[in-house]
Amino acid sequence: MHEKEKDLIGAFLRGQVDRRALLKGLGALGMTAGSAGTLFNMMSTQALAADFDWKAHSGKSLKLLLNKHPYADAMIANLQTFKDLTGINVTYDVFPEDVYFDKVTAALSSGSSEYDAFMTGAYMTWTYGPAGWITDLKEWINDPAKTNPNYAWDDFLPGVKNSCAWNGRPGGELGSDDAKQWCIPWAFEQNNITYNREMFDKAGVGVPKNIDDMISVAAKLQKDISGIYGIGLRGSRSWATIHPGFLSGYANFNEKDLAVSADGKLSAAMNTAGSKAYHSKFVQLIQESGPKDWSTYTWYQVGTDLGAGASAMIFDADCLGYFMNGGDNKMAGKLSYAAFAANPEATASTPNIWIWSLAMSNFSKDKDATWYFLQWASGPEHALFGATKMDFVDPVRQSIWKDEVFRNKLNTSYPGFVEMFDASAAGASIKFTPQPLFFDVTTEWAATLQKMVAKEVPVDEGLDQLAESINRQLKEAGLG
Repeated sequence: MHEKEKDLIGAFLRGQVDRRALLKGLGALGMTAGSAGTLFNMMSTQALAADFDWKAHSGKSLKLLLNKHPYADAMIANLQTFKDLTGINVTYDVFPEDVYFDKVTAALSSGSSEYDAFMTGAYMTWTYGPAGWITDLKEWINDPAKTNPNYAWDDFLPGVKNSCAWNGRPGGELGSDDAKQWCIPWAFEQNNITYNREMFDKAGVGVPKNIDDMISVAAKLQKDISGIYGIGLRGSRSWATIHPGFLSGYANFNEKDLAVSADGKLSAAMNTAGSKAYHSKFVQLIQESGPKDWSTYTWYQVGTDLGAGASAMIFDADCLGYFMNGGDNKMAGKLSYAAFAANPEATASTPNIWIWSLAMSNFSKDKDATWYFLQWASGPEHALFGATKMDFVDPVRQSIWKDEVFRNKLNTSYPGFVEMFDASAAGASIKFTPQPLFFDVTTEWAATLQKMVAKEVPVDEGLDQLAESINRQLKEAGLG
């Protein structure tokens, strides 16, 4: 039964036919999508097992610590495939993000061996790595006896992969030759524009071309369309306010958070003339066209307002705009996406990124078995499943972005998303300087931004005060 279908899927797995020919052929043979998916998963598992001893740790058990997120949902939905492939049993705990990172810190700082692997952001590894809480994964990646030959480490987007590697030296370049691979990128978020097509058409405006254009477009949208504000931006007193749209635009002007001297000393770079000019424009954007209670806005408020039709656009994570264009959101089906270069002299968008990654606890009882899970979860087969079957919207592998089924899925319901990715991917990376005071620096930066927006301090004076404070902290920590 299904011999012809098996032959066709086998040809695809050998690279002899593409996905379009595979789907067309299966349809011609009368196979339903569900049956085709089941057969494809079975044969993919068999193909994987033929090239590598996936059963080497059969009978062992692992436990994961996960953040409640669509990317985790995609992995859980496909977890039985891993269990069938390896014979390894996997259990997990899932927590909402407002408590998740506290759970991770508590487990790692106590040396607990309860969890073998966990989700993390690359920024967090700047603390976890030097503290000895997580493992440098290069040992496993570079060992052909432990890593299957189809893992394709070079398939990861370079800017994303390098952003997850750091040598542990404050100010050290991400992705340097001596960097440790503290985590494996899983899926990421580019910070660009998501906008409401109907509102833009009604106001007769186009997608902003730079920061000055964004200021004028947002103001016109707010003036011409009753009951909405022009642009959604994060504003809470948190590092998470600095890293999305704000830093993406800032970096597009080639401005830095910190300067690194020849002898490795760090100093604040937020009070340069270029930085002050960008801050002035960003503050104006918020004052004129942001939400009235901007200083309380997190990821959730920015997204909810866009989905409800309370804002005309956001300058934030592309996946946030993706999620708001579906489900039961009022504006579902009315949103589009565009790359954004704040600097009129820039040739392309250069977004700062957030990377949901997978890391191995240094206290894992069985690191080799844990690596089997990590390489499967970050491997091309699972990435393709998540991208085409689930909402694994920002995969980190170049091959997935070339997949026609995935691109068609996005083009059908998410206008401009593929073009946005293609225009931004080459310049997408973490733009911060890696160093242990990252969260202190960015939280104080956000607090200063709040004061400037509230007109409690002029931009120039506020940034001079911020730089003075940051320099004092860096010196006290032995970094400046």
